Amino acid sequence: MALTNEQKKHFKSIGHHLKPVLTVAENGLTEGVLAELERALNDHELIKVQFRLTERDDRRALIDELAAAGRCELVQVIGKMALVYRRNPKPNKNLSNIHRYQA
Repeated sequence: MALTNEQKKHFKSIGHHLKPVLTVAENGLTEGVLAELERALNDHELIKVQFRLTERDDRRALIDELAAAGRCELVQVIGKMALVYRRNPKPNKNLSNIHRYQA
């Protein structure tokens, strides 16, 4: 499920306009966070996640853990924001960020 460079470029341009739909704080990946991640990825496919951790190494480890737990592809990480994507085989065209922002 690796993304091509062209797909990543396209997703980054879409992600620039998105607001974070999920915030991960000091408690890490709790059941509630993982449930919301699952819901958000099913609805939107491409989401922005904000991390409220100050340590860079801890934050990067948590981002990798989130991508593995959510079975999603990491598109981009800038500072405390991560952009992740998981394809939905039956996307809702009104909710999916991929379909809403296609040119």
